[in-house]
Amino acid sequence: MSFAVSGLYVALTALLFMVLTVYVIKMRRRYKVGIGDDGHKPLATAIRVQANLVENAPFALLLFVLAEAGGVPAYALHLFGCVWLIARVLHAFGLIKTNGGIHFGRFWGVILTWAVLLGLSIANIVMFFTA
Repeated sequence: MSFAVSGLYVALTALLFMVLTVYVIKMRRRYKVGIGDDGHKPLATAIRVQANLVENAPFALLLFVLAEAGGVPAYALHLFGCVWLIARVLHAFGLIKTNGGIHFGRFWGVILTWAVLLGLSIANIVMFFTA
């Protein structure tokens, strides 16, 4: 069985993680901080943006792989995948722009992330009961 569709979104999420990691590294260099945030709010925010992706990605990506293995159509996986990536970019941008405050991107990034997690969870549960 090929996991081409879920593999695409795993790879794109890994690239987003790398971009966020480079951002954290740049912030660490700017503030000359090797570990932690040393009280620098922009660095703390960069760390949280990266960590938030790390907290959500394992569940989403595992659900992607299982949904594809269970036979969810490619068009549905691509829909979930596009929404997932848009959500994570919106969230990262919104959180960085506001240093933790309220922002369109942060709000919709969370809502869309939850929608993908919920949708893929339901798809996997339905597959269990219809298998």
